[in-house]
Amino acid sequence: MIARIWEGRTNAVDYEKYTAFMKERALPDYKETTGFISLRFLRKLEGDIGHFKLITYWESMEVIKNFAGDDFSKAKYYPEDQQFLLGFEECVQHYEVFAS
Repeated sequence: MIARIWEGRTNAVDYEKYTAFMKERALPDYKETTGFISLRFLRKLEGDIGHFKLITYWESMEVIKNFAGDDFSKAKYYPEDQQFLLGFEECVQHYEVFAS
């Protein structure tokens, strides 16, 4: 199993709106992808910044391409992310899960 980790930041005023967007748009997209196992969506508010971390679990590196495309090391963004995110990390991290 492979864990794919993405991080993003918003302004505090967009914290709840971005959370709602992720629940409505992104999470269904993950869940409908062949090879997807599960996810953990984490968030915290620190002062004026909302921090988000999304950890998704996949059957293998190969099936991540079903979601992210052939260059699966690149982060996948939705057009609506432009309204919320303060920056755009180019790449995500992948880890082999060896125990759970």
